[in-house]
Parts: sequence; structure tokens; C-alpha cells
Amino acid sequence: GCERALRPAVVQRKVTNGYRAMWAAAGEADVRTVVDTARLTGADTFATLLKTIRA
Repeated sequence: GCERALRPAVVQRKVTNGYRAMWAAAGEADVRTVVDTARLTGADTFATLLKTIRA
């Protein structure tokens, strides 16, 4: 469930030693939300991300 959904974000934060700017953390969270939602619904993650960016 929820812990599994958080794992990629935690790994990203550890690898990059965190974020220096709040906008970077917020942007990564937004992208992660779109990707995770697309995965859960069975949609193509890349196509969904492109649609979101173009909207």
C-alpha cells in the first residue's frame, strides 16, 4: 500500500541527498503522483505524463 508507494521517493531523496529548493521537491512529488496514478489505473505512464505536461 502506502509504504510501497513512498519507497521510490525516499530512494530518490537519499540518492540525491535531498533537495536544495522546495520547488524541486514539489515538482518531483507532482511527477511521482502522475506516474503512480497512471500505473495504478493501468495507463501508459509516459503518455499520461506527456498529456499532463502539455495540458
